[in-house]
Amino acid sequence: MLVKTIFCGFGGQGVLMMGYTLANGGMNAGFNVTYLPSYGAEVRGGTANCTVVISDEEIASPIASNPENIIALNTPSLMAFQNRAASGGNLFINSSIISIEPTRHDIRVFKIPLADIAEKLGDKRTANTVMMGAFMKITGLIPPDIFLKSIESVMGSKKKEVVEMNRRAFEVGFDFLK
Repeated sequence: MLVKTIFCGFGGQGVLMMGYTLANGGMNAGFNVTYLPSYGAEVRGGTANCTVVISDEEIASPIASNPENIIALNTPSLMAFQNRAASGGNLFINSSIISIEPTRHDIRVFKIPLADIAEKLGDKRTANTVMMGAFMKITGLIPPDIFLKSIESVMGSKKKEVVEMNRRAFEVGFDFLK
């Protein structure tokens, strides 16, 4: 197994956190993992993306040409990254702010209204975790319990209410796609 995923959006949307928690979860599940973040100098509001490669064998390169999964949180990222996806791959879109349709017809597209869901949960900062729930539901890449433990590990156990809010957000995202 070798699965490549690119997360992309604006700084401040939790793009790098999504990749980091996926990488952490992959390591906790016993896989080999690479995590390669990239972001503009302005960080919040600038462009941000990261690549995560998860494999049960040694990984030759952290660069993800033709990734199986693209998670686009804004329109510029959708436009910039959709053509990199492997044919037959998955494209996850934040439909709360992306109103255009992808131009690719050879990939599976999943539209999740992240901001709307996160707002109903009471914390708009959980939008990225909602997306991770949907992502895990479709890919089955890491067992949900291992991923949720990774969220707690990354965020620190001292922030119990934040961890619990993210657990709920993950579950809502997981259940969103039937």
